[in-house]
Amino acid sequence: MKKFLLLIGLAISSPSFSQNNSFSKDLFQTYDNYKEKTLNKRRIKHNDLQPLIEKLRVDKDFEIRTLGRSVEGREISMISIGTGKTNVLFWSQMHGNEPTATMALFDIFNYLKKNKALLKNIKLHFIPMLNPDGAERYTRRNALYIDINRDAVRLQSPESRILKSARDSLKADFGFNLHDQSIYYNAVRTPKPATISFLAPAFNYEKDINTTRGNAMKIIVQMNQVLQEFAPGQAGRYNDDFEPRAFGDNIQKWGTSTILVESGGYPNDTEKQFIRKLNYIILLTAIKSISDQSYKKINTRDYEKIPKNDRKLFDLKVNNLSFEYLGKKYTVDLGINTVERDNKKHTDFYNIGRIEDLGDLSTYYGYKTIDASDLVFKSGETYPKIVDKKNLEKMNFDQLVKKGYTAVAIDSIPKNTDFTHYPINIVDIRHMSIQKNKMPKPPLRLGADPTFLLYRGNEVVYAIINGFVYDVEKGKNYIKNGVIK
Repeated sequence: MKKFLLLIGLAISSPSFSQNNSFSKDLFQTYDNYKEKTLNKRRIKHNDLQPLIEKLRVDKDFEIRTLGRSVEGREISMISIGTGKTNVLFWSQMHGNEPTATMALFDIFNYLKKNKALLKNIKLHFIPMLNPDGAERYTRRNALYIDINRDAVRLQSPESRILKSARDSLKADFGFNLHDQSIYYNAVRTPKPATISFLAPAFNYEKDINTTRGNAMKIIVQMNQVLQEFAPGQAGRYNDDFEPRAFGDNIQKWGTSTILVESGGYPNDTEKQFIRKLNYIILLTAIKSISDQSYKKINTRDYEKIPKNDRKLFDLKVNNLSFEYLGKKYTVDLGINTVERDNKKHTDFYNIGRIEDLGDLSTYYGYKTIDASDLVFKSGETYPKIVDKKNLEKMNFDQLVKKGYTAVAIDSIPKNTDFTHYPINIVDIRHMSIQKNKMPKPPLRLGADPTFLLYRGNEVVYAIINGFVYDVEKGKNYIKNGVIK
């Protein structure tokens, strides 16, 4: 115990530790003073950023350059600030549907306007949206359907050539490759999501560690130390197998210390606003570390202590769920995810649930978990009367669910409608059919709609509709939308 306390005392008394601790706490507490309020949803587009970039042009400390244009002609800008000799390059939204860090960069710009002392020894360069065509569609790939992050060698896309040219012209000392990862990653063998994952990419198949890669590891160690203050146990480390086509691996090979930052999931943070705040804190911590060179004191062995990424999370996990099929009883665990789909008008998105896995899922976890061991499974019924849209709006959906109904049939549905904002599924009677003399399907199937009820006695305890939970017992309804069946 004495040795343990001594080690703790040494860590806390370390100048770099205490300075970073104080700096990060101040960043956390004052964040709202710098948050860019116009960016409050993650599905940002090129046009959302242009007014903000134009505002930066007015500030003489910022330099704005047009690096080129995307496949569809959208301008790709680089924003630079600082006068030091150490060049640091940040690029975000290489994948169009990975915008968390993009939002954080504009928070950082607001911070740097008032805290220029941080820039004494460095010059920062930001490409906030490398793939504006993908951002327009909220898709990973660019308008050519090329994954820019697998185009570092052939450089077929204009966006790829822009990034390569920027790195080469700057001869960047450090590079930050900013992405979003699946929200279903977790820190290995824990139920905690990998809210932020890191990687110092390998530059060869042997995964050698030279000074360039070692410096990236040291920066990551410091970023992770700070992350643990605000999201303890919620960091992951990516597999470092060498990918010869990827930008991170090649930029490391070209002599720039490259840090991959991946923003994952955090409970009840669908729009990733808290994760954006974490990006703001850890990236500014990294900037400070490079500026004052405190990273040089870090041991690269600490990089290996960051838990590896795993992928064993579901949006909803139901344990010990029993059901009957062909006269026999079965008990399974159920893993349910909800995925986003663009509506047909491309003006909004909706969620569609699906059963991702079932069986023994004892090594998996859920953002939300239900123990169904003392509950009775029942498939929901469709309300027996066909209603029109006007009467649908007047219905008491809570009472419908309590009576065992999980769907309502209506007489007409507008064209190009895929979902409903009502917390219940809608049946389109135009496509209803009666199937005779066919083997019944199991009530729970992979890829199927996760809509069912869990009873205790004659009372509904939980209603699962389109993969979302209505906790009837506690009166808490988390259903975001139903779907058209």
